[in-house]
Amino acid sequence: MNDHSLSGKKGVKIMSLLLNPQNYESPQTDLQSKRVMEKTIQFFEEKGLTSIKEDDQASRWYTDFLKFLKKERIFSTLLTPTGYGASDSRFDLSRVCEFNEITAFYSLSYQYAYQVSILGLGPIWMGDNERAKHKTAQLLIDGGIFAFGLSEKAHGADLYSNEMALSKTSEGNYLANGGKYYIGNANVAALVSTFARYKDTKDYVFFVVDSQHRNYKLIKKISTSGVRSAYVGDYDLIDYPITSEDILSSGPLAWDSALSTINIGKFQLGFASIGISTHAYYEALNHASNRELYGKKVTEFPHIQKIFTESYARLIAMKLYALRSLDYFRSASDQDRRYLLFNPIQKMKVTTQGMKIIEMLLDAIAAKGFEQDTYFETAIRDIGMIPRLEGTTHVNIALVIKFINNYFFNPENFPTVPKRDEPADDSYLFRQKAGKLASVRFPDYRLAYEEVQVPNVTVFKEQIELFRSFLEQASPNPEQLKNIDYMLALGEMFTLIVYAQLILENSKIHSISSALLDEIFNFLVRDFAQFALTQLSNYDNSEQQEEFLKSMLKKPILNPTTVQSLWENEVKPLQGAYQNT
Repeated sequence: MNDHSLSGKKGVKIMSLLLNPQNYESPQTDLQSKRVMEKTIQFFEEKGLTSIKEDDQASRWYTDFLKFLKKERIFSTLLTPTGYGASDSRFDLSRVCEFNEITAFYSLSYQYAYQVSILGLGPIWMGDNERAKHKTAQLLIDGGIFAFGLSEKAHGADLYSNEMALSKTSEGNYLANGGKYYIGNANVAALVSTFARYKDTKDYVFFVVDSQHRNYKLIKKISTSGVRSAYVGDYDLIDYPITSEDILSSGPLAWDSALSTINIGKFQLGFASIGISTHAYYEALNHASNRELYGKKVTEFPHIQKIFTESYARLIAMKLYALRSLDYFRSASDQDRRYLLFNPIQKMKVTTQGMKIIEMLLDAIAAKGFEQDTYFETAIRDIGMIPRLEGTTHVNIALVIKFINNYFFNPENFPTVPKRDEPADDSYLFRQKAGKLASVRFPDYRLAYEEVQVPNVTVFKEQIELFRSFLEQASPNPEQLKNIDYMLALGEMFTLIVYAQLILENSKIHSISSALLDEIFNFLVRDFAQFALTQLSNYDNSEQQEEFLKSMLKKPILNPTTVQSLWENEVKPLQGAYQNT
């Protein structure tokens, strides 16, 4: 999450947003946060890629990593809100996300242990059980990891169909019965936050259980093609005794805790995808630049340079969006809930862009990517799990659609959100206001485009205005509105518009080069045109709608000089910048 200088042509210094563990200085300003990040990098660099791959291929549980976390009090420091743990503990999203990127850079398995602990902790910090909070703080100090018992085998994450039940006993306590499926850390979690209903009232409830309790039956580890070292579990509670000390929340608070926890936890996925894509990028570029075909280096072929420049642009765009959406999340309040639009786009768009990048890079390195001793082989397996298993794309698009009207047609003035990387406890996360998504307001999206004179930014802005006119003059009819597929396809275009806005906002904060910005908007123009073509060719549209969609099929302005500048000044200097062994 920091900028690294690279030497460009003629001594010009350019900045890269890419994480490089071998040349890394954490952007955190306090010493404890810096120590956490630097110690973590040191642990993985000393462990080495060979050992990480051996653990992965053997599906070996990462005892060494958990011992390291306990020794350095890392989860306690990062995941305990102010007032419950040590003086340096706080739930600071800036460093929470940084740690996600670093761990995923080495393996999604390590990030997964952290990710599901964040999810497991959410209902605890959001609940009204103070005793459970203080107990949790101590368990974190003791090196505990946590789990989130939400999804079930028959229903997935469909909260309405939840079958786990609490039944009252004659003593006024409860017995929990039911099963949960696809639960990370289910084998050793100090506490598993479990979502259920009261059997008599049918009200929702969150309670905690101990994974080592005799009434907690761990059925099996679910074998997965990726995150092999992690433990994805299936467990049953059989007459598990529950008292008031174990109940975190009931009724509306339990329901809101489920949704708000997902908002926090799934947001991290974008940073995980960035970490994976960055490591894979270094490895692919190193391989291609050291391989010769037909008497010259692979990276001298124009089509290979194109792959690396575009994938670099897509990767930087991912990070620009993720960091800017982080600013909005940290600035959230009951009066400013724009993060409720930006978060699902983080979960869906950033993660699917990671899949796109790995696919492109695989075309550049071909068979090398499948060799068992490469990082890339794990990236191929793991990158697709993130959007599919943790943040289903169509669900997030359906959520995004609810914001369209206010985004385009009901602007409201807001103070400009600054870069938010200062040390602070982001306590609003645990008291988020749920519901009423259609009431969320936004400032005029065109503000981001002011004073930007970049050719492909101008083309994309034209596409946006055509899309707005489509909504205004040829909006979906009642039948189309009921067609979920039609609206999801429309949502892809809207998602890309919001994605571009935050990229553009953050390009000003991080002062990226005009060549890079032009290349980013080059692919945004093409992607938008592709979504418009999908809308045009796959669904029934009125004549007026077809005319608008055809007008959106614009091509970017192609400038070979810009692409060459990007290759020479920003991509080529990354050759050999990070070496993994």
